[in-house]
Amino acid sequence: MAGPSPLARVGQAVLDVLFPARCVGCGAFGSFLCQACQAELPSARPPRCPICWQPQRQGALCGRCREERPAFQGARSLYLYEGAARETVHALKYNHLSALAKPMAQLMAPCLEAEAIEAEVVMAVPLYGRRQRLRGYNQSALLARELSRLCGLPLAGRGLARRRNTPPQARSAEAEERRRNVADAFIADRRRVEGRRILLIDDVMTTGATLDACARALRQAGAVSVWALTFARED
Repeated sequence: MAGPSPLARVGQAVLDVLFPARCVGCGAFGSFLCQACQAELPSARPPRCPICWQPQRQGALCGRCREERPAFQGARSLYLYEGAARETVHALKYNHLSALAKPMAQLMAPCLEAEAIEAEVVMAVPLYGRRQRLRGYNQSALLARELSRLCGLPLAGRGLARRRNTPPQARSAEAEERRRNVADAFIADRRRVEGRRILLIDDVMTTGATLDACARALRQAGAVSVWALTFARED
């Protein structure tokens, strides 16, 4: 993939002088997420359920996945949604700091090889149209775009759509209610996903219900498999 043009590099240099990068964690100048703060990100390390990545002794299947397997083949999250990881996600999601998508994706990319995730195309969990217009962008799509570049996988930007608005999953306490909130909320384009192995990207995994609903729509449209990858998760 070709690098930025000379004009783009000059423009970026000017922006760097006028608006120098500043770490969202400690405020130090030089980068949007410094090495010291990266080291402080709380890892979502195993043992965990190999399907939904819920904490679980000895990495066995959790009770929920034993009872009803989700539509995705597996989900992985790098960090716990707390501390520096929470601040990073909030800066990307609510503070319009889109430049954070690149260092976040750089941290996420090695997970594909480490977890032997097989994927042919990258896709983001979509926002509802009105919500995206109000925010101005989809933070998950920014992460998906950067991961596509880093991993050399094509980006299917219109392969999945959210056809109705849904409440934030963190506000729903019961598992059944969470599933109802997102049931049939997504629709996939068969022409873009049929026969493909999909890597589904989101910023945070709260309950897994949204990722499950997305994966279900993709599988119904003919996707061979769906793996989900998020920057952080709530345990």
